[in-house]
Amino acid sequence: MDCFERASLPNLDEEERKRILHFVIVGGGPTGVEFAAELHDFVTEDLSKLYPMVRDLVKISVIQSGEHILTMFDKRVTEFAEEKFQRDGIEVKTRFKVVEVSNKTITVANKSTGKMSVPYGMAVWSTGIGTRPVIMDFMKQIGQANRRALATDEWLRVHECDGVYALGDCATISQRKIMEDISAIFKVADKDNSGTLTVKEIQGILDDICIRYPQVELYLQSKQISNIVDLIKDSKGDVEKESAELDIEEFKRALANVDSQVKNLPATAQVAAQQGHYLAKCFNKMKDCGEHPEGPLRITESGRHRFRPFRYKHFGQFAPLGGEQTAAQLPGDWISIGHSTQWLWYSVYASKQVSWRTRALVISDWMRRFIFGRDSSRI
Repeated sequence: MDCFERASLPNLDEEERKRILHFVIVGGGPTGVEFAAELHDFVTEDLSKLYPMVRDLVKISVIQSGEHILTMFDKRVTEFAEEKFQRDGIEVKTRFKVVEVSNKTITVANKSTGKMSVPYGMAVWSTGIGTRPVIMDFMKQIGQANRRALATDEWLRVHECDGVYALGDCATISQRKIMEDISAIFKVADKDNSGTLTVKEIQGILDDICIRYPQVELYLQSKQISNIVDLIKDSKGDVEKESAELDIEEFKRALANVDSQVKNLPATAQVAAQQGHYLAKCFNKMKDCGEHPEGPLRITESGRHRFRPFRYKHFGQFAPLGGEQTAAQLPGDWISIGHSTQWLWYSVYASKQVSWRTRALVISDWMRRFIFGRDSSRI
């Protein structure tokens, strides 16, 4: 609103008006893309009526260092978003890195074109998150000063800190590699101490392996293998799979590439919410039963961990693209784009509110916007 007010002053030339009404969003992730889309709708649907003299001077740009925007989404979503932005007149500058920001210009660099200055009236920084000072001080105290986030184990316990837990954007799970424990796993599975593992013995411990090392399950899915028996068959193609037996070296070869599936969780509210729910259950169990999360290799007699490591379950992600259109990438590689997906987003957004009061407030805001337009007053 300040930009539109300043651009409407009578003593400015057209170039200065264009600069003031150039809105630059740095970062082509979900937050930056959603803001650019909402800003475009706000300008075209509401502000253009209030400021008809300067509406044609408005320009919205998204600066992205990568090759595409929304790189964490499926390629189909990325292509649709870029095409829609092009139709809407939103400029997308990819392969540009911001190197300097002043009060009137942003300097960007590109390998082919070099440095260039982009004049702007308002800049929105949406390139990620920074570490809070209190977390940085704590990381220095515990010897993790060279990291960007606190390192925790799969039970969300901060390394080298007894009784300290961390979740959300300030922490990252250091998933233990299965190859570090392969000998111990083999020893637990080899119940008859024969020095080899049968298919039955492997199946007997498979569930515990998948609980402790989720990368195993991801690896089976990536290879389109349904169970460990087929993985054994792949590693010993000349042996009948039901009668196959593996020694320690063959067992290592069968699981050699599993750890390639280890990935850091995204810094999203969906992850933090699930971690909070997981820790609440753990704390309640500690209070009621006096139990504590087990270490990396301890398995109870029943073959199950009393406290299962945290497992993130991805429920999908949405990217509102303006014009009452939203792109969604849901589990099962299901991609949905368009107006119907916008209503799905409304439903999910409202259902995730913390109380019925906030749900009612959010829905009433949407209804007022549909009827009266967006609020353009200064608050």
